Amino acid sequence: MHQRKSKKIFIYFFLLFTVGSINNLTIKNYKFEKIKYVEISGLNNLNKEKFQKEIEDLKLDNIFSLNKKDITNKINSNPLIESFNIFKKYPSTLYIEIQETKLIAKISKDEQIFYIGTNGKLSKKNFLNRELPFIFGKPNIEEFLLFKKKIDQSKFSYEQIKNLYFFPSKRWDIELRNKIIIKLPRENVSNSLDIIFRFLNNNNINNIKTIDARVKNQIILND
Repeated sequence: MHQRKSKKIFIYFFLLFTVGSINNLTIKNYKFEKIKYVEISGLNNLNKEKFQKEIEDLKLDNIFSLNKKDITNKINSNPLIESFNIFKKYPSTLYIEIQETKLIAKISKDEQIFYIGTNGKLSKKNFLNRELPFIFGKPNIEEFLLFKKKIDQSKFSYEQIKNLYFFPSKRWDIELRNKIIIKLPRENVSNSLDIIFRFLNNNNINNIKTIDARVKNQIILND
């Protein structure tokens, strides 16, 4: 009885080894299709065509041996992209879902105009967007993004701003579209903007040129 059981076990192992060898050999010799199609969503047509060509130029391999690192590096080098997801569509299609960054300001660097995105990256493309505020001075991008966050946390609308002025002391002034200049303190920016917001909504501002809020809880007018 024990001998019969041993023979059965031996036969099972033999079959498993044989079938496994055949499958391994089949997989090894099977040639998967290379990626033939790259589908991109989230970019406008002009940027989409250019970016799709850049991805295709990577000469991607098949879906199974795809190295996402090369694609990720290429995507991250594009200043117009905020975030992305990569999906594989079998057997030979790569789908890239992109969220485009929002351009929020212009700044001059090395005698060129750059556009700043919410992703903190600079783009040299000429979007001819005259509505975006222009930054005067030399803040680093992180300083500007932090300042904009403080504006967004206040009751002020960022869309009301025409220009921003950054000083070496790390202080900001803003010029509204109605040409009023607001001088802000280094600290408590959101609170100062709220005070100014209430003042502008409750008073006649026809002759006001400058609002100085650098002294805590005070505003000084210059007409």
